[in-house]
Amino acid sequence: MNLKTRDMILVALFAALTAIGAYLKIPTQPVPITLQILFCMYAGALLGARLGFLSQLVYVIMGLIGLPVFAGGVGGFSYVLKPSFGYLIGFILCGYIIGKLSENIGQVKGFKGGIKLFGAAVAGLAVVYAIGVPYLYMIFNFYMGKAIDFNTALKWGLYPFIVQDLVKCLVVAITSVRVIPAIRRAGYVKNPKTIME
Repeated sequence: MNLKTRDMILVALFAALTAIGAYLKIPTQPVPITLQILFCMYAGALLGARLGFLSQLVYVIMGLIGLPVFAGGVGGFSYVLKPSFGYLIGFILCGYIIGKLSENIGQVKGFKGGIKLFGAAVAGLAVVYAIGVPYLYMIFNFYMGKAIDFNTALKWGLYPFIVQDLVKCLVVAITSVRVIPAIRRAGYVKNPKTIME
């Protein structure tokens, strides 16, 4: 994979922003409320599929090798056994999916562009939950030995977060509809349909 210096800087920047988002949290259990998903969504929307994916992959790898970048200021490979680790896997795919959908919006402007970006953000968010909730369920049942039903997993890992996360999707859409055309014109992100707005 051929990455320019600028691309590496952008990937590192959004990996760092996601790490900062982990520190901006409300310590709910078993999954804390953080701003990680907000920066993950921005990574996809602003950087595109490839760099959005890489930024979140770098973030997760940073944590797994021991840097204290996960929620609560922790890191290490043992974090894969935490109930919330599935959401981090979801972040990687979320960055890619939002990026791919955003790249394929020809003209990102106005209300219509905002709606499309909101849809892209919701699609990415759905993937985070589709991985995170079953992962939480499996860790509790098969590793921690605490039998819970899937509805309990939803109560712990979806219901408390969904409204605020949809608000984050809206924030990403409203702000990105103004930023994406500018970064495309500057050549930071290429659009497969229209290189220039």
